Amino acid sequence: MAREIEHKYLVKTGLWRPAGAGVLYRQGYLSSVKERVVRVRIAGDHGFLTIKGVTTGVSRLEFEYPIPRDDAAVLLDELCERPLIEKTRHRESFAGKTWEIDVFHGDNEGLVLAEIEVTSPAERVALPPWAGDEVSDDPRYFNNNLVAHPYKRWRG
Repeated sequence: MAREIEHKYLVKTGLWRPAGAGVLYRQGYLSSVKERVVRVRIAGDHGFLTIKGVTTGVSRLEFEYPIPRDDAAVLLDELCERPLIEKTRHRESFAGKTWEIDVFHGDNEGLVLAEIEVTSPAERVALPPWAGDEVSDDPRYFNNNLVAHPYKRWRG
């Protein structure tokens, strides 16, 4: 059984600058209800289908499968809820851990989030200086919720 355990933080953009170009992500949701989220994603040249269960604390079931990029593009263009999520993902190491920093575009422009996966909910990690408030428990920052309630409508 696959289980995702991650913490999510706002990024202090005045303290963080990308080390490289990152990878463009385009993703959408076939289902965005909290009981089961079904996501289609194109990351660079690769397509994925991901199924996630209900989030409990910082943990949830997650199953991810590679699919042909062309199939992912059709699913995104023809079947996914709108708007799509567009972001550039950067990966950076800090204190022996790999952080994923997402810089959002489109309807979520201005939002920058960092995620760190851990092996258990109790695991503590050293925070980089650019890690701001933890928002792991705030559903507004879940990607599937950013479709129905884009950041541009509620920021500030």
